[in-house]
Amino acid sequence: MRAAIYARYSSDQQSASSIEDQIRICRERALRQGWKVAGCYKDAATSGASMVGRAGIQALLRDAQSGAIDIVLAEALDRLSRDQADIAILHRQLTFLGIKIVTLADDEINEMHIGLKGTMNALFLKDLAAKTHRGLRGRVEKGKAGGGLCYGYDVIRQFDAHGEPIRGDRRINDAEASVVRRIFREFADGVSPRSIAGKLNAEGVPGPAGNIWGDTTIRGHVVRGTGILNNELYIGMLVWNKLCYRKDPSTGKRVPKLNPESEWIRTGVPELRIIDDELWLAVRRRQEALSIKHETSIAATREAHANRLTSTRRPDTLLSGLLQCGCCGYRYNVVFRGRYGCANHYRRGACGNGHTIKRLEIEARVLDGLRHKLVTPERVTEALEGYMEEADRQNRDLRGRQEQERQALIAVERRVAAILTAIEENPRQKSLIARLEELECQEAELRAKLAAMPIIPALDLPTDIADQYQAMIARLEENLTDPDQCAAAMGTIRSLITGVVLEPGTRPGEVRALLRGALSGLIKATTGRELPLPVVIPSVDAGTGFEPVTFRL
Repeated sequence: MRAAIYARYSSDQQSASSIEDQIRICRERALRQGWKVAGCYKDAATSGASMVGRAGIQALLRDAQSGAIDIVLAEALDRLSRDQADIAILHRQLTFLGIKIVTLADDEINEMHIGLKGTMNALFLKDLAAKTHRGLRGRVEKGKAGGGLCYGYDVIRQFDAHGEPIRGDRRINDAEASVVRRIFREFADGVSPRSIAGKLNAEGVPGPAGNIWGDTTIRGHVVRGTGILNNELYIGMLVWNKLCYRKDPSTGKRVPKLNPESEWIRTGVPELRIIDDELWLAVRRRQEALSIKHETSIAATREAHANRLTSTRRPDTLLSGLLQCGCCGYRYNVVFRGRYGCANHYRRGACGNGHTIKRLEIEARVLDGLRHKLVTPERVTEALEGYMEEADRQNRDLRGRQEQERQALIAVERRVAAILTAIEENPRQKSLIARLEELECQEAELRAKLAAMPIIPALDLPTDIADQYQAMIARLEENLTDPDQCAAAMGTIRSLITGVVLEPGTRPGEVRALLRGALSGLIKATTGRELPLPVVIPSVDAGTGFEPVTFRL
């Protein structure tokens, strides 16, 4: 019987040595049962509340699907998962594959264990969260910190009479407090968060956690109380339990949710006040005025956007996430009224590239570049030559590694044969049996490595692939005007582009665009074949157009 050992520990509950301890005692159980250890899988410092994002358990499931194991062995059922639904699904999948789950605590797992243990593990997590929440609430009601440290304060490190750390106390950091007062004063005087962030970055003032300043760091979210301008601690009021975090079962990520205001805990801490009431109220008044103006602008923008989509039938996000500033390397986003601009310039003030370009203009230039400039017979030949050179280089390296793994496998096979001979002569030597298990595990790993080292094949493409490609682009461009085929056409076009770099031209307001494409995406879209190597087509100029700059911040 081939056993797969799984081990996990949570960062807030156990130490890293727990992994090795779990594997060791599981190996001993496998040895007593006469099972062969086919592999060890582990997830370090990972919560058992979800199976999403756990590389170890996902690798175990892939090997189970391939028929490489017969038994899953763990210290306890909660090592596999603490989620009631996840553990039930895992048991059902493995049972379908004919694989048993065995734990040291409960032996072979059946439906009764899944029901009872799954419920107990889920209740344990819920009880732990409730106790943690209750403890934090008691600390907050005493005026102590209930979470991380915010900008403007230092942690006070002190110990009680028994040497235990006293947690939750903090004091004002004078240098950071002066920056906070400056931000509040400038915003109240009409300076935008982007301009404030730009000045602080230009002066080399470090932001929270040593990061650079951004406009969102300053303005945050008014309702959630995030951001420098919304932190009530600066007026001596500690507000806790505004948000709760729930884990999305599909992604495993924690998503913030706003609690009802009746559940918020407010505690006065006047010794931590940095901002006076007059300045705080001045900031609130300006936020309210900006909020009204923003809502009016959003309504007008949505109406114009709907009219434009109705008339043009063009996708609004054709190049979303693909545009990059050629000066600082940051993203080019829509900054105002359908125009793209460097987000590092317009939101952080950390880049000197203030050039903007209309969304429809850059989309038209990119489509023209895709059709007429990016792919020509000469460029395809050049890219394929680069592909073959890279494939040859990787194949040479691969053959070298394969030879090393073969030699290591031969050495392990010889040791296994020698130990088998020794066991036949003296079958009571348990140390030899344990060593044999280790060597067999090494042998399985080496064979798996060799099997996962395929030689990269050569390419055999049609000679008229450039012509086929250009005809395909023409069809896709037509499909962009069809509401039923627009989304599919947009996805295909985006797969051909690895990036578009925008940089200032030589004339005032001119924007130069450099288009980069992927040969792998081209071949897949044209012929339906997958390339084992992502080969980039050489960059081409996607055209320069005179774009008058009509807006300045």
